[in-house]
Amino acid sequence: MASICVVLEHGRTGISKASLEALGEARRQAGDGQVTAVIIGKGLDEAAALAGRMGADRVLVADDDRFAEFNLEAHEHALSQALVDVKADFLFMPVSTHTRELSSRMAMSLGSGLAVDVTAIEEKEGRLHFTRPIFAGKALETVTLEGRPAIATLRPNLFQPMEEDAGRSADISAIGLSDLEGLRTLVKEAVAAAIDKVPLGEAQIIVSGGRGMKGPENYRILEELAGLLGAAVGASRAAVDAGWRPHADQVGQTGKTVSPVLYIACGISGAIQHLAGMSSSRFIVAINKDPEAPIFKVADYGIVGDLFEVVPLLTEEFRKALG
Repeated sequence: MASICVVLEHGRTGISKASLEALGEARRQAGDGQVTAVIIGKGLDEAAALAGRMGADRVLVADDDRFAEFNLEAHEHALSQALVDVKADFLFMPVSTHTRELSSRMAMSLGSGLAVDVTAIEEKEGRLHFTRPIFAGKALETVTLEGRPAIATLRPNLFQPMEEDAGRSADISAIGLSDLEGLRTLVKEAVAAAIDKVPLGEAQIIVSGGRGMKGPENYRILEELAGLLGAAVGASRAAVDAGWRPHADQVGQTGKTVSPVLYIACGISGAIQHLAGMSSSRFIVAINKDPEAPIFKVADYGIVGDLFEVVPLLTEEFRKALG
């Protein structure tokens, strides 16, 4: 029985799916212990109520205009203040660009152990053991963490959120903030890309293209397939470096780490850097002309062929199957 604190990321569309997954895992691992959710942002009334319905016993909120956009200094200050009031054994966060910064800063300031990109959590002999990939996904290590609260960031799409319980509620209170006027960093404006597609980090299906796409104009065949499947479109580093896709689409060690149910790799050789970002996908389908491409070693299903012939055929078959 552990006391677990969970950071829930809140943006323009509310609490992120990955945050609710982390909250669900915290609820399961805590047992009869207390689960406290921390939400930092602006306009958090509905988010706080949802956190209670999704498993939190207590919700601490920092609701202020200065938290409307992510600011590492401000968010670290608010979370530190929250932890003064919460005697947690563990601090969970979903994996994201922001929490990569926040988790490491908090681990340093607290002197706590940190496990990043966690893919499984198991209790053994009264201690939580955290499993995470290492060496670009070629191996897994399982660790225990010292210090309190010990910190873990959880990969999206690998943990299940709790079922929403309309009859459940949490004790909601504000974080006692001080010295906000002394912050040295001010975010004046954050401009979001004008997109209407599925967020890459939360997608259940991802269709990715690499150097084999031969040019940016050819991604239309992947976008057509992705649109049919309700999927996101990703890219390898080679495609991004060539200027064919924006960096936000990059999957890999220097891009996004994803764990979709289905990952379709088109014209991607399977360099270690790319595999590090997608090897935890539940099912991997590889399409490549080279039968010796490394991607086939991790793929559950492989198609040796020209992607410009195979992908349109797949799209047509999916269209028939989906009616």
